Amino acid sequence: MQEIERIVAFLQREELRLVTAESCTCGLMASLLGDIPGCGQVLDSGFVVYSPKAKNRLLNVDFETIERFGLTSEEVASEMAIGALDVSGATLAVANTGVADDEQQDEGGTQCFAYALMRGERQVVVSETVQFDGDRVEIRKQAARHGLTRLPKKYAELLERLE
Repeated sequence: MQEIERIVAFLQREELRLVTAESCTCGLMASLLGDIPGCGQVLDSGFVVYSPKAKNRLLNVDFETIERFGLTSEEVASEMAIGALDVSGATLAVANTGVADDEQQDEGGTQCFAYALMRGERQVVVSETVQFDGDRVEIRKQAARHGLTRLPKKYAELLERLE
C-alpha cells in the first residue's frame, strides 16, 4: 500500500488530476487509489470500458483503430488515454487494455498501457506493452499496480515530449 500512497503524494505534489481508463483492470487502478486518504484531491474520475462499443462511446476510441491494431494494443490504449483526458477535468491519464487469461492463445498476461498529459491545449502520450505471469486475478492486480506506480516515470517522459 505504501507505493500507492507515494503515488497519491506525487500527484498532490505535482498538482495533477488523474483520470483512469481501464479495460482489463476493470477499475482496479481507481479502486487502489480510493484506498488512500487524500485521493479525492488527485483522482478526477475513472472509466471502465470493457467492450469496443464502450471504448468508442465513452472515450471516442475509433473502431478502425480497434480493427486494425486489435483491442490489446498500444494504439487502442493511447486513444483511451487521450479520450479520457478529453471528457474529464483531468490533466494526466493512465489507460490499460490487455488479456488476463490464456483464452486467446499465447497472449495471456499481455497488457498495454498509455499515459497522456494535457498542458494548456497540448496533449502528449506515451505507451508501453508489458507481459505479466499468473492467473487472471494476479495479472489484473499486477497490471493495476504497474499502471499506477509508473506514473512518475511516465510523467517525466511526457514532460520531455512537451519540450
